[in-house]
Amino acid sequence: MRSIARSCIAAMLAGLMAFPGFGANEKPLGLVVQAESAQVSNAKVAIGTTVYPGDKVETDAGGALRLRIGTSQLYLLASSSATLGQRSDSLFAEVSRGTVGFSSHGADQLELEVPQGVIRASHGQPAYGQVTVVNPQEIIVSAFHGSLVLDNDGELHTIPEGKSYRVTMDLEPATTPAPAVAAYRNNADNTPAKRRRRKLAFVILFGGIGALASYGIWTVLSESPSN
Repeated sequence: MRSIARSCIAAMLAGLMAFPGFGANEKPLGLVVQAESAQVSNAKVAIGTTVYPGDKVETDAGGALRLRIGTSQLYLLASSSATLGQRSDSLFAEVSRGTVGFSSHGADQLELEVPQGVIRASHGQPAYGQVTVVNPQEIIVSAFHGSLVLDNDGELHTIPEGKSYRVTMDLEPATTPAPAVAAYRNNADNTPAKRRRRKLAFVILFGGIGALASYGIWTVLSESPSN
């Protein structure tokens, strides 16, 4: 049904939305505004492709993907992957590999979920930041515009504007199964799995090179898709 909805013209889609249950289950999150060597749920995408809760978005080596979700934007750099989801109070992307970032004007709450916690704009303010998954125990979080918060099950860590931190997570003992990343659930409100607070270590990184490299991305995200 999802693939049919994506390929239908607007009039046909409006007709399908009239069927009971269709709109509730298939309400789109947003659409693709930039794509190169990218896929959504294993299907090659182009500008204008619609994305839904539960969609897995990913890029190949040398690829890039940018989505408009509400008033926010989400981007994936090369060799990256994330799964989209929605809760009653926020939208989220569960990051599994690579580099994923977002630009938010504060109207919509957009979050990035990683094993170390949930990354979002501080106090719902406008922000632009990204996370790079180095390995399951290590990430790099960068706040390019506005401050970010890493929420480790209620333990809040602020990433100030212009700073990047390497965040490592202690390994659990071999006898204790490591809890999974909060994942998209196919239920009424897409409630993620319950997290357990992890022991985290933060090391500040020198962000000059990273900030310069990300300036171009920030400029693009600040423009309208028509530009």
